[in-house]
Amino acid sequence: MQPRTSRPLRRIATGALALALAGTAFTACSAGGEPDAEQSAGATLTIASIFDNNSFDRGALEIGNRVHYWMPVYDTLLVLDPDAQLQPNLATEWSYNDDNTVLSLTLRDGVEFTDGTPFDGEAVKANLEYLKAGTGQNAYMAASIDEVEVVGATEVNLRLTAPDPGLLNYLAVVGGAMASPTTLGAGDEATTAIGSGPYVLEKATPGSEYVYERNEDYWNSEAFPYDEIVVKPISDSTARLNALKSGQADVALVDPPQVSEAEGSGLTVERYPTDWQGLFLNDRAGATVPALADVRVRQAINLAIDTRSILENLARGEGELTSQTFNTSSDAFVADLDDAYPYDLKRAKALMADAGFEDGFAVTMPDLSSFPQITPILKQQLGQIGIDVTFEKIAADATIPELLSGKYPMFWFSLGSQSPWQDFRKFGTAGSPWNTSHVDDPTMTALLEAAQFSTGDEQVAAFQAANEYLVDQAWMAPWFRANTLLATSTDVRATPQAWNVVPWIRNFAPAQ
Repeated sequence: MQPRTSRPLRRIATGALALALAGTAFTACSAGGEPDAEQSAGATLTIASIFDNNSFDRGALEIGNRVHYWMPVYDTLLVLDPDAQLQPNLATEWSYNDDNTVLSLTLRDGVEFTDGTPFDGEAVKANLEYLKAGTGQNAYMAASIDEVEVVGATEVNLRLTAPDPGLLNYLAVVGGAMASPTTLGAGDEATTAIGSGPYVLEKATPGSEYVYERNEDYWNSEAFPYDEIVVKPISDSTARLNALKSGQADVALVDPPQVSEAEGSGLTVERYPTDWQGLFLNDRAGATVPALADVRVRQAINLAIDTRSILENLARGEGELTSQTFNTSSDAFVADLDDAYPYDLKRAKALMADAGFEDGFAVTMPDLSSFPQITPILKQQLGQIGIDVTFEKIAADATIPELLSGKYPMFWFSLGSQSPWQDFRKFGTAGSPWNTSHVDDPTMTALLEAAQFSTGDEQVAAFQAANEYLVDQAWMAPWFRANTLLATSTDVRATPQAWNVVPWIRNFAPAQ
C-alpha cells in the first residue's frame, strides 16, 4: 500500500536508543488526561494486536481491537476519557435544542489534515455523510443524522430524524473520526490513511506491521508522549506472549492460562471487564434452522451451557457469570438477569422436547481461528441436547465480515458493551449489524422507541425493560463478562478504557 502525505516525514529515533531515552526523560503522565508538558521525544510504543487491520476506509472503521490502527491517524470530534466521560476534542463545545433533534457543534479552529486540507464544517459534513452512506458495521452511528448544516467554518448543526441517545458517544469513536475529505471515495481509501490526528501512517505491511510517526503539527501533541507507534498483528496468543517476553512488543492481550507465565516474566497484567462472551442465536425467524424460531429452543441452549465450568477451567475464573449482554455500568444492566439461565441440563432437554426437537437438529457454525479453544466446548455442550454442530474454519482477519455476513444462524463471539443505546443499535433493530438475520421484532422496536423518546429515570427504566425482553426471548446465550487481560512491559503504563477491550492510544505512557 502507499500511505499518502503532502509533506516529507521526519524519521525520529527509535529502537534501543529511544527506549533508553524513555527511561530517563519521561515524567509522569496521566493517560487520557493532561500529561506532563516536560515529556521528551524519542520513544516507540509497540503494540501486538490480535487482529490485522481491516481497512483505513473511514466508512469501515471498527471499535474494539482495531482502534489501534486508525486512532493514531484519525482524530475524533469528541473523546471518551478512561471512565467513558465525554471530553472536547475537535469539537470544543456541544449542545442540543429543546427536543434533542438538533445537535450544535463548535469546531476547533486552525486544524489541518496532514495533506493540507483544512478541518472545518465542510469536512465534518463530508465525513458524516460518507459514513452514513456506507455499508460498514458502524454506519448506524450516523443513521439518525438527517442533515449536516454547515453554519460556518467552526460551527455545524446536526439535524436528526429523531432523538439519538447514543450520538454523542458515537462522535467520540468511529462516528466522529475525521479523514481528509480528499480521501473519501477516492478509490484507495481502504489503504490510505490521511487524518488530522497525532500520528501519520508512514508504513503499512499487512500481516506484519504498521508504523506511525508523530504529526509534528498536531494541536494536542502533549497528550501523546510517544514519537512512534508500531502495531504488529499477531493472532496466535503464544506468539504474542513471546513477543512481549522478548521485547519485540510492549503491549498485548494475553489469555487467562498465560497470566502466571506473563507475571513470572516480569510483565504487568491489567484486569478489567469489557466484553461479554457467548452465543448469538440470530436465526430467530428460522430461515435456515427452523428450530431457532422457537424461544424454548433458544432458552434450552442457554440452560445447556455449563458456563461456570467454562469460566473456571477455560478462563481461569477471569470474569463474572451472566445471562445478559450489558456491562455493569450500563443503564440497561439489571443485576437479577445475571442468574436468568443457570446450568440446568434436565430443564434444557425438557424445553427441547416441548418444542418438538427432542432429537435435536444440525447447525453449521464458524470455527474462529483466534479462539480455537471454543470449538470443542461448543461441540460437546450443545451435543448434550442433540444439537450436532458442523464447523467451518474462517481466517482471523475475516472474522467480523464472516460473522456479519448472515450466513451463520448462530455463532460464538466476544463482543464489547458500551452505552445501552449503542448496544441496542448494534443488535436490537432489524437493521442492526449484529442482528445478522435482520429479524424485525415489533415488541423490541416499541421498547426501544420508549427509551429513545424519554430521558432520565424514565429512559433508564425503558432500557432495562428492553434488556429483560432480550433475555426472556433468549436472543443470545451469554456465558460471562470476561476480564480483559492486558500485559505490558515494565516500560509502559496503560490505563484501561471503559467500554473497550483495549485502551485508546492516548491511554499509554512511559512508566517512569
